[in-house]
Amino acid sequence: MQIKVNSLTLRSPGYPEVLKHIPERPQRLFWAGVDPAEWLGKPRVAIVGSRKASYYGRGVTQKIAGELARAGVVIISGLALGIDSIAHQAALDAGGCTVAVLPTPLQQIYPSSHVNLARQIIEQSGSLISEYADSYPGYRVNFIARNRIVSGLADILLITEAAVNSGTLHTARFALEQGKTVMVVPGNITNLGSEGCNNLIKSGAVPVTTVEDIFFALNIRFGGAEKAKKFRGSPEAVRLLRLIANGISDQEDLALACQLNGSAISSTLTMLEIAGYIKPSGNGHWHAA
Repeated sequence: MQIKVNSLTLRSPGYPEVLKHIPERPQRLFWAGVDPAEWLGKPRVAIVGSRKASYYGRGVTQKIAGELARAGVVIISGLALGIDSIAHQAALDAGGCTVAVLPTPLQQIYPSSHVNLARQIIEQSGSLISEYADSYPGYRVNFIARNRIVSGLADILLITEAAVNSGTLHTARFALEQGKTVMVVPGNITNLGSEGCNNLIKSGAVPVTTVEDIFFALNIRFGGAEKAKKFRGSPEAVRLLRLIANGISDQEDLALACQLNGSAISSTLTMLEIAGYIKPSGNGHWHAA
């Protein structure tokens, strides 16, 4: 594929600041499409997973990537078969921005079956990224090394489907080393293709059951204030919902703001949760549903 390739060094003004502080930072980056400076200021989620995506993994990835992209979140992945390409395509179909990090030079799209997908990414205001110059050999280790850039460019890493020995787990390790939040979609416990995801959750990764879980982690609020305006309930419940919609999450802070005692705040919050207006986020914190 003939494309215009640009390059950045560590000393270049446009070199991504987020990559300067990761272990084994790339000394040089090559990019095609939109200048990375145009999307680096936006919320970014890396979505990765199995190359052999199941019907469940495909559907979950399409839904979450599409909803994130429609909300203005940049979707980052590795252009690989399976979950990666599904995430890229879902972002494009939603009219959003997506970024592909390659394990090969940009003039050598890998896999070759994704040349059209790579072209579409460029044409729809996305970017292709690589640390490899033209004609650089496609060593196997490049595929693992690429993953540190995928996670490094993102605010959050989301794994939608992965088996216990999936190469995706390398990306999770890189993300943890970089101090990034790792979020995982739970899978069927009888499906070996979900064993890697379920093990990550047991190890402390954040489970994701709705896209709102990711919006919350990104500190993006959608719909909470509108729900508060439409809600009809006790004055205390209305005030609680508005406070939560505005970002106050700690139960003790909410109790003080509404002047409610322990039993009153607990019962009111429970009522709002049952009604579907709020969700617990752990350790006595709440967020808008």
